Order: sequence, then structure tokens, then C-alpha cells
Amino acid sequence: MSTTTYTPTGIHAVPHASGMAVAKARTAAEGASRSGIWVAIFAITMSFAAFTSALFVREGSAGDWTHLVLPRILYANTLALLLSSITVHRASKAIQSRTYLEPQTVSTVMAWLVATFALGLLFIAGQYEAWRQLAAQGLFLATNPNSSFFYVFTGMHILHLLGGIAALVYLIGRLAGSYTTFRRAAFANTTIYWHFMGVLWVYLLLVLRTKI
Repeated sequence: MSTTTYTPTGIHAVPHASGMAVAKARTAAEGASRSGIWVAIFAITMSFAAFTSALFVREGSAGDWTHLVLPRILYANTLALLLSSITVHRASKAIQSRTYLEPQTVSTVMAWLVATFALGLLFIAGQYEAWRQLAAQGLFLATNPNSSFFYVFTGMHILHLLGGIAALVYLIGRLAGSYTTFRRAAFANTTIYWHFMGVLWVYLLLVLRTKI
């Protein structure tokens, strides 16, 4: 809302105080949500750094350390997750380049989000298959230190990825319901988090290959 004032130079529209308050509150909320994402990313990074440190200590503290043969499906899973980073980026690019969300834009963004969601589920299904293959070899969580770290690393990553999938479901629901009230901040935060999940998995795969 705005009010009209008369000045020597003409008529000017001055934003209403309530409108300015709403805009400030929205900006503050978006800033808080962005800060929350980075805090979450930092916390997750520190937790996996601690797990990695524990892995290095355990590897050098005893002579019972052996290496596992990683299931080949892990590489297919990696490809699926990296492809999902591309699809979520395409969705982000489609929405951030628009001032208003037209129905055609909504359909495009929705398609990329659904593709990201499907690839995320495919990754989780592939990880479960990797667990099945290890179990078929008699390797379980408590079989030996190597298998323990494998299950912990991959299991914790899946738990955090499920948070990203929940965010995707929320975004898809908002777009399907009322795209006029769609908040780009929520979309941007989800995109950042999803890319982080991809980078984190590549790091974990390197650790698994070289240490486990």
C-alpha cells in the first residue's frame, strides 16, 4: 500500500508503513532461512569430518583392518545423484530468471523438480541394493570395522538426503497448489542443500574407495 503526498516537484507515492513492515519481515525471514541452511550444512560437514577422523584413527590403531570390494552399483548411484544436481539447477535457473511465474514456467519447473525427486529416490534405492549385496557376502554393520564405517557413512548420508527430498516434496506441493505465493528463497535454499548432498557423496565415495 502507498499514500500520495504533494511536494513542490509534484506528486509522489510513499510506501505505506504496514507495507514496508511486511517487506522488512519477509526479507528478515528469508535471511534467517538462508542462514539456517548454511548452519545446517556446517553442522553436517563437521559431523562427517568427525566420522572421517574416527575412521583414520581406527584404521591405524589395530592390525585387523582390511579393505572391502565396493559394490559397482555405487558408481551408478553417484551418476544418478550428479544428474539430479543438474535437474535441480535447471529448475532453479528457470524460476530465478522470471519476475512472474507463468503457467508454462510452472510446468517446466515442476518437471525438473519431479525429475530431481525421482533421481533422489533412485539413488536411495541403489544404496539399499548396495547394502543387499554386502549382506549377501556376509558383511553387516557389526561384521568388521570396515563394514561398520561403510554402513554408517552411507546410512547417515541417506538420512540427510531424505531431508532434501522432503524439501522437494514441499516445493512441488506449493507449485501444484498456488504458485502465485511461491517463495523463491525456499527454492534457493533447497537447491543449495541438494548440491551440497551431491558434493558430500562424492567426498564419501572417495573415502570409501581409498580407506574402506
